[in-house]
Amino acid sequence: MTSPLVPESESIPPKRRNHLRTVGRVLRRVILVLVLGGAVVLLGLSLQPQPVPIDTQAIGRGRLRVTIDEEGRTRVKDRYVVSAPLLGNLGRIELKPGDSVTKGSVLARLVPLDPPLLDARTRAEAHARLEQAMASEQQAMATISRAKLAAEMSQSELGRQKKLLAGDGTVQSTVERAELEHKSRLEEVASAEFASRVAEHQVELARLGMSRMGHKKPSHSEQIEVRSPITGRVLKIAQSSAGVVSVGTALLELGDPAALEIVIAVLTSDATKIPTGARVDIERWGGDQALHGRVRRVEPSAFTRISALGVEEQRVNVIVDLVEPPAMWSVLGDGYRVEAKILIHEADHVLLLPAGAVFRRGSEHMTFVVRGGVAKLQRVKLGLRGSLDVEVTSGLSDGEAVIVHPSDRVVDGVKVVAR
Repeated sequence: MTSPLVPESESIPPKRRNHLRTVGRVLRRVILVLVLGGAVVLLGLSLQPQPVPIDTQAIGRGRLRVTIDEEGRTRVKDRYVVSAPLLGNLGRIELKPGDSVTKGSVLARLVPLDPPLLDARTRAEAHARLEQAMASEQQAMATISRAKLAAEMSQSELGRQKKLLAGDGTVQSTVERAELEHKSRLEEVASAEFASRVAEHQVELARLGMSRMGHKKPSHSEQIEVRSPITGRVLKIAQSSAGVVSVGTALLELGDPAALEIVIAVLTSDATKIPTGARVDIERWGGDQALHGRVRRVEPSAFTRISALGVEEQRVNVIVDLVEPPAMWSVLGDGYRVEAKILIHEADHVLLLPAGAVFRRGSEHMTFVVRGGVAKLQRVKLGLRGSLDVEVTSGLSDGEAVIVHPSDRVVDGVKVVAR
């Protein structure tokens, strides 16, 4: 006969059943200990400080350019303000800004007023104006002579420097400065000749005014034509409408837009560092490529300007000549805004450190260096300073990683991780 079914637990011997219960209790305790230990480890890891995310950059050697960056504006070199030579009725000026004029072309017409033009005082004033114009003409001729002598001397100096260069007796920069000086002297000659022509024109106008004094009863049909002293363009119309104008009233301004210079107002503390002939890069002028120029003059007199923050600043004008031919910047006009970078120092193969990685602590310059995943505070000594990089003379070596723009969480000894 088949025996009835008996539960498994009852089929296990009591001794065996007690052993299994003991093993189960031990396993439960081991699992509990492991769970609690893992929780403790996770809690400890969560309480440990996390590495601070940073931006790093490896330093290396390269070329450093120290520039003075300022805004500038273009300006026509030789401007001529044409004024009314006599008191009279001005006819409407039909010219517009930008129109071309030739030397001797009619710019405006003056019709004399009634008898007040013929009184003794006016006659004496006309004599004085004629004498003044003749004196200005003589002065202009003397200026031309001085400018030509200076141009001849600069040409001789340029030839001498070129001979020295051929014989290895000088450097290329000396020849370039001599060439720049010679070009400047030639431009001074051209400017003096322009001034001489203006003086001749003023003499002609004064003589015309004197010739009108001989008429006892001037006719209203009589008129004086104000003619252009140069060949150029109209820059500005000061008096376009018809009406009575007095002697010396500005009528219009003339100039040659192809003869432009750039005026840069720099701080006086920066102006002392700018040498004559320094290279200038002209950017954001409207063209695809940057233009280049040379510093011709740093003006000796400064002026006060209010900054955008309302602070009074002492500034001085730096005059720059463009190097490229006028065809490259023909779209520029008078008074256009540009951005200029004046080069004052340049060095090759120097150890460069990003300017954003340096900060001051007291009287010393410091930076953070990443070594083994830890930020280390390092004292450095600096040399030349550019707008983006600075020269390191001691404290760092080529290839080290520095922290750029460290936050307030970055301190000496803290763990860091690069973003």
